[in-house]
Amino acid sequence: MIDVHRLRVFRAVVAGGSVNAAASNLGYTASAVSQQVAALQRETGLTLLARSGRGVEPTAVGLALAAEIDDVLARLGDVEAFVGDLRDGRTGSLSIAYFASVGSAWMPTVARTLLHEFPALRLDLALRDDLSTGPGKRPDVQIVVGPRDFTGTREARAHHLIDDPYLAVVHRDHPLATEGGVELSRLQKERWIDNDVARGWCRRNLLEACQAAGFRPSFRVEAHDYPSAIAFVEAGIGITVLPRLGAIRLPPAVTAVPVTGPTPLRSIFALVQTASESAPPARRALAVLQECAAA
Repeated sequence: MIDVHRLRVFRAVVAGGSVNAAASNLGYTASAVSQQVAALQRETGLTLLARSGRGVEPTAVGLALAAEIDDVLARLGDVEAFVGDLRDGRTGSLSIAYFASVGSAWMPTVARTLLHEFPALRLDLALRDDLSTGPGKRPDVQIVVGPRDFTGTREARAHHLIDDPYLAVVHRDHPLATEGGVELSRLQKERWIDNDVARGWCRRNLLEACQAAGFRPSFRVEAHDYPSAIAFVEAGIGITVLPRLGAIRLPPAVTAVPVTGPTPLRSIFALVQTASESAPPARRALAVLQECAAA
């Protein structure tokens, strides 16, 4: 059996960059840290650290082990939290992952409802843009964007919530500000402000719609998120095109104009783990999300 404490100490050495940094972070002496790492090397039969100048650095196998330790410690943290739930009399937990625009629009209502109806529930919320497919525990419920025919994964069922149309956000002094709608092709020569430099699905969806309209937008500014892009619009730098949920709280100096011909849409789903879907908190979370989407 590998000693978990020694794994923690070794991971601290890799994260801190030195034995002394790990000792300082952990409140140990440098000698104690070195002894723990040496013992771990004997347990595993691996050379995890190598001398470099006057210090040490992780070897290739040491770096590989450190990456694996992250998943082990994350899972151990889940177990420790579960033990805490049992010790404190909580009846269970529910984890929900969501992306930013639904976070501000829907999640306060979801969290308020769940904590009111399940006072003993431990609610874990996480901001996450990508679909959770890596190792480790997946969220019980995750709000995701996907193709219209998305049905889920092997471990989770997808529940369609809403098709979210895109809008052009423009300054109120812009000629388009008073129009009831604008064809996408008319935006070709505008000064575009990007709002998703992570190149996510929502951005790809918009670019495909632009290509269908016969052009590719020329981005003047790259913003990391919707609020930043809207702030650039407010400053008069250009326009941005984003889903309706990202434009529910606009500053007075800007307005949103529906995009037509074609209207880009992003489909939003609640992805519920099959192992959790029968639990009352998960069922209630899905119901509240559906109510928020309908509203």
